[in-house]
Amino acid sequence: MPRPLNDLLPASLRRAWAVDGTCPDLDLYSLFRARQISDLHRTAVVDAKGKLCYTALDRKVRCLAVGLRELGVGAGDVVGVQLPNARAAVIADLALAAIGAVALPFPVGRGATEATSLLRRAEAVAVIAAAEHRGAHPAAALLASAPEAAERTAAAARTAPDHPTALRHVIAVGPGDIPEGAVPFARLLRSDPAAFVAARPDPDGPARILVSSGSEAEPKMVAYSHNALAGGRGNFLASLMPDPAEPPRCLFLVPLASAFGSNGTAVALARHGGTLVLLDHFTPAAAIAAVREHEPTHVLGVPTMARMMLDRLEQEREQDQEGAGKLPAPTALVLGGSPLDPTTAADARRAFGCPVVNLYGSADGVNCHTGLGHSEGKPEGLTGDGDRDGGGRGIVAGRPDPRVADIRVADPTTHEPLPDGAVGEIVARGPMTPLCYVGAPELDARYRTPDGWVRTGDLGLLDADGVLHVVGRLKDVVIRGGANISPAEVERELSAHPLVRDVVCVGVPDAVMGERLAACVVPASRAAGPAAPTLDDLGRHLTARGLDRAKHPERLLLVAELPLTPAGKPDRAALRERATHA
Repeated sequence: MPRPLNDLLPASLRRAWAVDGTCPDLDLYSLFRARQISDLHRTAVVDAKGKLCYTALDRKVRCLAVGLRELGVGAGDVVGVQLPNARAAVIADLALAAIGAVALPFPVGRGATEATSLLRRAEAVAVIAAAEHRGAHPAAALLASAPEAAERTAAAARTAPDHPTALRHVIAVGPGDIPEGAVPFARLLRSDPAAFVAARPDPDGPARILVSSGSEAEPKMVAYSHNALAGGRGNFLASLMPDPAEPPRCLFLVPLASAFGSNGTAVALARHGGTLVLLDHFTPAAAIAAVREHEPTHVLGVPTMARMMLDRLEQEREQDQEGAGKLPAPTALVLGGSPLDPTTAADARRAFGCPVVNLYGSADGVNCHTGLGHSEGKPEGLTGDGDRDGGGRGIVAGRPDPRVADIRVADPTTHEPLPDGAVGEIVARGPMTPLCYVGAPELDARYRTPDGWVRTGDLGLLDADGVLHVVGRLKDVVIRGGANISPAEVERELSAHPLVRDVVCVGVPDAVMGERLAACVVPASRAAGPAAPTLDDLGRHLTARGLDRAKHPERLLLVAELPLTPAGKPDRAALRERATHA
């Protein structure tokens, strides 16, 4: 039997949210099917192959669902999905929901060793992977790292496997050569859709496992229900839709397989009946072209992506290209995954001609954002400089929405709520709260309180107006000679330097002090060559901003671009390695 994924929230709370309409109380495929019936030919997906309407998508979903069942995949089984942003990823998401299986998506950039570890720990029975993507061969790599899967693929039709929760099938998605031992995805899509019967799983049962890019030795896996995705996360997107009757058209710059990308199939399509505009790989040029051609209502990415797009627009203007710098205005540019600085927010607001939403969220079950109702980076009713208040109290994350996740600030030791203005650990509980961590009861014990609140490990405060400010991380500190330095605090101040386009601060080992702070800086486009900032420049800037000298970076690494993790976030581990040996 599949591993049980128990809900750590009181069942009475889950039911109350379903009864009062906060959550739709339907499984993801049923929600999608209702959207398909209501608008048969509406475009569901736009990718490199063109447009795919809801009815054509539904037929492919039914075919895949039948094919998966014929392979022995059933309700409650975990199936990995390692695909780039394209229609195959959407088909897989919906087909797994339709048969009551649990999807475990992870980006194509994750190596076979880490991918195999995720599949093993989740006791996945199958994985759907790309045959080829940007020179890599994920399906073949997974077969090589789990050779028993190829043997079981051949044996599955003859006898039941000895270990039903072990990986039995690697399903390869073209283009590219299908490796020997893998099941061709195209073959499953030729199954008879008339044989399809929807499973209708419990809406409060598991639907998807999100992989968190947290600080654990291995990535954390977090189980979400149908209601938590379509309800809690669905309410987040609904709050950014001025007209609920107008379906959104969402350009996802982050992988659908990331936690941020879980707002794609389950939310934009199944909950809201919208359209997904997908790029199989982010580049600033491709992203800008997609905004111009498809005119999305919502562009979802991380701040680093926005800065790269702003630089690209600046290059267009410098080269006097036709239509340079002009973009059709979306409803919102939604940026999450890492802190959004005021300079990026202001520049992006001018370039995109729309509100820039600062999203604070994580796979672990927290969500808060600044919303559409703000001007020049300030949420309505706030005073301060950009997205940061005048008291130096971190980044403004907006007012928590209890229809998504209620948020409070608690004492990190006692978990008791703290008064307004006091800094403590941010904890969250609400309709989007996940069920539990997967295969890790020690994480449940560490990060979930007895009454179901999620401990984020983030430090913050709620001001007198009920607005959340994110200050930093409990564990993300650099310890220099016994003194703690918050990299997030230094990054916030350096981001305001006119010669800094992007910055990440990391600790590097030091024989004398234990650690020293290194600033990894992408110079602004106008700061090339001799005009690039120096360590002294940064120090003078931080002094002027009032930052203690002990917190100033002692090393500077200039980079052309920040390396990104498969989930699209700045790769701090890679930068730490480079800064250590620079």
